[in-house]
Amino acid sequence: MPAPADTDAYLATLPAAQREALETLRRQILVAAPGAVECISYGMPAVRLQGVLVWFAAGKAHCALYPGGQVEAFADRLTGYQTSKGAIRFQPEKPLPPQLIADIVARRIEQDQAAAAARAAKKKR
Repeated sequence: MPAPADTDAYLATLPAAQREALETLRRQILVAAPGAVECISYGMPAVRLQGVLVWFAAGKAHCALYPGGQVEAFADRLTGYQTSKGAIRFQPEKPLPPQLIADIVARRIEQDQAAAAARAAKKKR
Protein backbone atom coordinates (compact mmCIF):
# COMPACT_ATOMS: atom_id res chain seq x y z
CA MET A 1 0.00 0.00 0.00
CA PRO A 2 1.52 3.38 -0.97
CA ALA A 3 2.14 6.02 1.68
CA PRO A 4 -0.64 8.58 2.00
CA ALA A 5 -0.07 11.94 0.32
CA ASP A 6 -0.70 13.91 3.51
CA THR A 7 -2.21 13.74 6.98
CA ASP A 8 -5.73 14.35 5.74
CA ALA A 9 -5.45 11.45 3.30
CA TYR A 10 -4.15 9.19 6.09
CA LEU A 11 -6.95 10.13 8.48
CA ALA A 12 -9.62 9.69 5.80
CA THR A 13 -8.86 5.96 5.69
CA LEU A 14 -9.59 5.38 9.39
CA PRO A 15 -12.75 4.34 11.24
CA ALA A 16 -14.56 7.32 12.78
CA ALA A 17 -13.43 6.80 16.39
CA GLN A 18 -9.75 6.54 15.50
CA ARG A 19 -9.99 9.41 13.02
CA GLU A 20 -11.59 11.70 15.61
CA ALA A 21 -9.04 10.76 18.30
CA LEU A 22 -6.11 11.37 15.96
CA GLU A 23 -7.58 14.63 14.65
CA THR A 24 -7.75 15.86 18.25
CA LEU A 25 -4.18 14.69 18.89
CA ARG A 26 -3.06 16.43 15.69
CA ARG A 27 -4.58 19.75 16.79
CA GLN A 28 -3.01 19.46 20.24
CA ILE A 29 0.42 18.77 18.77
CA LEU A 30 0.19 21.71 16.37
CA VAL A 31 -0.88 24.08 19.17
CA ALA A 32 2.09 22.90 21.25
CA ALA A 33 4.50 23.36 18.33
CA PRO A 34 3.91 26.78 16.74
CA GLY A 35 5.51 26.99 13.32
CA ALA A 36 5.71 23.22 12.92
CA VAL A 37 4.54 21.64 9.69
CA GLU A 38 2.87 18.35 8.97
CA CYS A 39 4.44 15.69 6.83
CA ILE A 40 4.34 11.97 6.20
CA SER A 41 7.34 10.10 7.56
CA TYR A 42 7.70 6.33 7.59
CA GLY A 43 4.17 6.20 6.17
CA MET A 44 2.69 7.96 9.21
CA PRO A 45 1.56 11.50 9.90
CA ALA A 46 4.31 13.48 11.59
CA VAL A 47 5.00 17.01 12.75
CA ARG A 48 8.38 18.62 12.14
CA LEU A 49 10.38 21.75 12.81
CA GLN A 50 14.05 21.17 11.93
CA GLY A 51 13.46 17.45 12.25
CA VAL A 52 10.44 15.32 13.09
CA LEU A 53 9.13 16.01 16.57
CA VAL A 54 6.49 13.27 16.83
CA TRP A 55 4.57 10.78 14.73
CA PHE A 56 1.06 9.45 15.26
CA ALA A 57 -0.89 6.61 13.73
CA ALA A 58 -3.70 4.11 14.12
CA GLY A 59 -3.22 0.42 14.69
CA LYS A 60 -5.79 -2.27 14.24
CA ALA A 61 -7.20 -1.83 17.76
CA HIS A 62 -5.58 1.37 19.07
CA CYS A 63 -4.11 4.77 18.31
CA ALA A 64 -0.48 5.63 19.02
CA LEU A 65 1.86 8.54 19.57
CA TYR A 66 5.52 8.02 18.68
CA PRO A 67 7.36 10.68 20.71
CA GLY A 68 10.88 10.32 19.41
CA GLY A 69 12.28 8.21 22.23
CA GLN A 70 10.57 10.07 25.08
CA VAL A 71 8.46 7.25 26.47
CA GLU A 72 10.81 6.53 29.36
CA ALA A 73 11.11 10.21 30.29
CA PHE A 74 7.34 10.39 30.80
CA ALA A 75 6.79 6.86 32.15
CA ASP A 76 5.47 8.09 35.50
CA ARG A 77 2.62 9.86 33.67
CA LEU A 78 1.71 6.96 31.39
CA THR A 79 0.03 4.65 33.90
CA GLY A 80 -2.94 3.04 32.22
CA TYR A 81 -1.49 3.28 28.72
CA GLN A 82 0.36 0.56 26.87
CA THR A 83 3.89 1.61 26.02
CA SER A 84 6.98 0.30 24.31
CA LYS A 85 10.40 1.86 23.86
CA GLY A 86 9.12 4.16 21.12
CA ALA A 87 5.32 4.24 21.34
CA ILE A 88 2.45 5.21 23.57
CA ARG A 89 -0.72 3.35 22.63
CA PHE A 90 -4.17 4.54 23.63
CA GLN A 91 -7.79 3.79 22.92
CA PRO A 92 -9.81 6.46 21.11
CA GLU A 93 -12.16 6.69 24.08
CA LYS A 94 -9.21 7.19 26.48
CA PRO A 95 -7.00 9.80 24.80
CA LEU A 96 -3.72 11.05 26.18
CA PRO A 97 -4.05 14.05 28.52
CA PRO A 98 -3.55 17.37 26.69
CA GLN A 99 -0.92 18.58 29.18
CA LEU A 100 1.09 15.39 28.66
CA ILE A 101 1.04 15.95 24.90
CA ALA A 102 2.12 19.59 25.37
CA ASP A 103 4.97 18.52 27.66
CA ILE A 104 6.18 15.79 25.31
CA VAL A 105 6.13 18.17 22.35
CA ALA A 106 7.93 20.89 24.35
CA ARG A 107 10.68 18.43 25.25
CA ARG A 108 10.99 17.32 21.63
CA ILE A 109 11.22 20.97 20.50
CA GLU A 110 14.10 21.52 22.93
CA GLN A 111 15.85 18.44 21.55
CA ASP A 112 15.17 19.55 17.97
CA GLN A 113 16.63 23.00 18.61
CA ALA A 114 19.70 21.54 20.32
CA ALA A 115 20.29 19.17 17.40
CA ALA A 116 19.92 22.04 14.90
CA ALA A 117 22.39 24.15 16.88
CA ALA A 118 24.88 21.28 17.01
CA ARG A 119 24.59 20.80 13.23
CA ALA A 120 25.14 24.52 12.64
CA ALA A 121 28.18 24.56 14.93
CA LYS A 122 29.63 21.56 13.14
CA LYS A 123 29.22 23.28 9.74
CA LYS A 124 31.20 26.30 11.01
CA ARG A 125 34.26 24.16 11.68
